[in-house]
Amino acid sequence: MPHILALDQGTTSSRALVFDHQGMVRAVARRELPALYPHPGWVEQDPETLWATQLATAREALQSAGITAAEVAAIGITNQRETTVLWERASGRPLANAIVWQDRRTAAHCERLRAAGHEPLFQSRTGLVLDAYFSGTKVAWLLDHVPGARVRAERGELAFGTVDAWLAWMLTGGRAHVTDASNASRTLLYDLHARQWSPELLEVLGVPAALLPKVVDSSGVVAETDADLLGAPIALAGMAGDQQAALFGQRCVRPGMVKNTYGTGCFLLMHTGERPVDSASRLVSTVAWQRGGHAEYALEGSVFVAGAAVQWLRDGLGLISGAAEVEGLAASVADNGGVSFVPAFTGLGAPHWDPHARGTLCGITRGTTRGHVARATLEAIALQTADIVKAMQADTGLAIPELRVDGGASANALLMQLQADVLGVPVVQAANAESTALGAALLAGQGVGLWRDGEALDQRWRAGRRFEPAMPAHQVAALEAQWRRALRRAGGWAGED
Repeated sequence: MPHILALDQGTTSSRALVFDHQGMVRAVARRELPALYPHPGWVEQDPETLWATQLATAREALQSAGITAAEVAAIGITNQRETTVLWERASGRPLANAIVWQDRRTAAHCERLRAAGHEPLFQSRTGLVLDAYFSGTKVAWLLDHVPGARVRAERGELAFGTVDAWLAWMLTGGRAHVTDASNASRTLLYDLHARQWSPELLEVLGVPAALLPKVVDSSGVVAETDADLLGAPIALAGMAGDQQAALFGQRCVRPGMVKNTYGTGCFLLMHTGERPVDSASRLVSTVAWQRGGHAEYALEGSVFVAGAAVQWLRDGLGLISGAAEVEGLAASVADNGGVSFVPAFTGLGAPHWDPHARGTLCGITRGTTRGHVARATLEAIALQTADIVKAMQADTGLAIPELRVDGGASANALLMQLQADVLGVPVVQAANAESTALGAALLAGQGVGLWRDGEALDQRWRAGRRFEPAMPAHQVAALEAQWRRALRRAGGWAGED
């Protein structure tokens, strides 16, 4: 039976996974990917190291699975989004380090664009907030700061891409300069409604159209890899940004279906159907994926601090020696003892949008214990998630049937039960923890006809443990009211005199 090779290129590592026809993982390979911090607020990576680690994992995964490239039906790529690469078309040589999505060097540029009145234009065209997080101002910075880059770009000598485009270029020996619609929609350069690069936004940012990759479907053959890389040519047939790939891997393919990935932060995506949604809560509207020239859309909201709050209990306070201990410690008390924790270490995102909020621990008494703080931390993760889900429901009018979850902290049973309680809907763990890579594999497999319809794709997703709401309504209401009081006290802290 044919296999699918998924390349999962993340911020901290490059991974490759081999999936079989049943959607089961047969091999995994991983290499660390270092980050560079040349100045405060700057985050970079070496594109050549990024490529070398990804190629090495692909070779290792095939070897571990005991298969050759001839037994692989297709490759699917999923990637850290917004990270920006600029390279020479003739040689494939990067002109500079990649600017990582976390990098804040273009924040002042975004402020100038807002002051000039451009923010409504960007929001209406792209569905994004005008922020340094996205790729558009990053590539503009490279053009202005790499000697000769702007002139060369205007002559058509250079190429820009997010990580998916860079990998596709290297896999095909420069024959394919492509990005899929989900990644294109994260650049501040792509018109969600027209589904093409926006000449108006390119002009505002000073980005020549000659730099841009062709926007292709997330599922479908776009090229073949060079035979000498893996031993035989393989169809490149799937591409999607990591969170969109996880949405597809979780089979959240109908309006109102929501997935949450619990990591350092949380990434929530709701499938919203065939049209982008304008969010009153300033959630991000994005392409979920594009197949057969047909786009589907999602709303996205991020919890800035989730697993990072547990890490702080370990590294900052020394309350636990390992993250896995937090569940038992939180379960050692019946409730939070009146303690609320707002982990606004870097401000609050949607739907609160308070960059001046700071981490706040409220309600401490002489009777407060480590267990109460641990429980308040897990509650904070669940309550922040609930705030975003409620904003999504308000923006769309859609009721969610359940929340599908993945990521490291989704293994915490107490957290998942709290999540079900405060949302009032079931929380369903994915049986396959590799939702992101599975999404890339499913897109690629569909792209070569391995799985032809939605039913066949749905069968590759398997539910794990299911958590039903159990907390009485009056207790949920009291917990939410306490959370609101804590949010008010955390708000605006860094901006006060």
